[in-house]
Amino acid sequence: MIQTAVVYIVFNRPEHTKKSFAVLREQKPSKLFIVADGPRKTNPKDIELCKKVKDIVQKVEWPCEVHYNFANSNMGLKKRVSSGINWAFDHVERAIVLEDDCIAHPDFFYFCDSLLEYYSENNNISVITGNNFQKNQWRGDASYYFSKYNHCWGWATWKRAWKHYQGTIPFWPEWRNSDIWQKQTPDKVEQNFWKVIFERVYKGQIDSWAYPWIASIWYHKGLTVTPNMNLVSNIGFDEGSTHTSKKNSEFSKMPTTKLGVLKHPKKIQRNIEADLWTFNYHFGGKNLRFPNNLILFPYRLLGYVVRSIAKIYKKIL
Repeated sequence: MIQTAVVYIVFNRPEHTKKSFAVLREQKPSKLFIVADGPRKTNPKDIELCKKVKDIVQKVEWPCEVHYNFANSNMGLKKRVSSGINWAFDHVERAIVLEDDCIAHPDFFYFCDSLLEYYSENNNISVITGNNFQKNQWRGDASYYFSKYNHCWGWATWKRAWKHYQGTIPFWPEWRNSDIWQKQTPDKVEQNFWKVIFERVYKGQIDSWAYPWIASIWYHKGLTVTPNMNLVSNIGFDEGSTHTSKKNSEFSKMPTTKLGVLKHPKKIQRNIEADLWTFNYHFGGKNLRFPNNLILFPYRLLGYVVRSIAKIYKKIL
C-alpha cells in the first residue's frame, strides 16, 4: 500500500482512465485525491464521456481515504489541473501526481515514496519525476540524477515546492532581463526557445499549467530528481489529447523498466550534459541549430500556412 497521497487527474477519456486507474487499484494508495474537469460546451460527447470517467473512478474497492473534486463545467487544462493540485495540498504536505494517460510502473510509487521522504527537508529539490528521455544513457553512478527539467508524465512534489507555482508567471519581465536568467540558460538556442514559450505564457496565450510550473521552479532555482530508467509511460498521444496529439511520436507508450536497488548520488549537482540532451532530443532543440534550422525552414513555413488556413476555415464554419 502506498502511504503517499496520490492526486489523480481525469477528464473525458474512459479507456485511458480504465488502464491508469487499474494501476492505482493494484498499488492501493491509502489516500486519493481525484480531480476531474467538466464537459465542454463545444463538445456534446463530453457529457457522456465525463460521466463514464466518473463512474470508473468512484469504484474505489480498497481501504482508502478518498476525496473528489469534480468540476460541473469545463475549466480548461491549466486552471483545472493547478486548482486541483492546490486543493490537494490544502490537505497534505506531499503527493504523487498522475494524469489519466500515464501508466506507472509499480517501482515508480516506491521511487516517489522513498525520495519524498529522503529530500523532504531539502529546499533545493522541487520535484521527483518518473520520466527518462535519455535513450538508455545512464547519467552518473546512482539510480537517478538531478535535472532542471521537471517532466510531468508522472511526478511528485511537496507543498513547500508547489507553493511557488504561479500560473501567470508575473516574475517573467524582471527575470528575463536578469543575470540569473542568463546563467540559468547559457545556451542561446535553448534560451531563445524558452523565451518564446514563457513570453506566451505571460501573455496568457497558452492553456498550460506545465510551462508555468517549469518557470516557477527555475525562478526559485529548484532541481528535479530524474530516474536513470523510465518509470512512466504516456499512452495519451491521440486526437483526444490537448498537447500530445502526434500519434507516431517516439515518446508515445515508451516502455518502463524496473528500478532495482535504490542508490543515491554522492552529491547534489545538476547534470548539464543530460539537460542539454533533453533539450536537443526531447524538446527538439537540435532542429533549431544550424544547419538543421535552414533545412527544416520550408517545412515549418508550410506547416504554419496550413494551420493558418485551417483556423480561417474553422472561423468561417
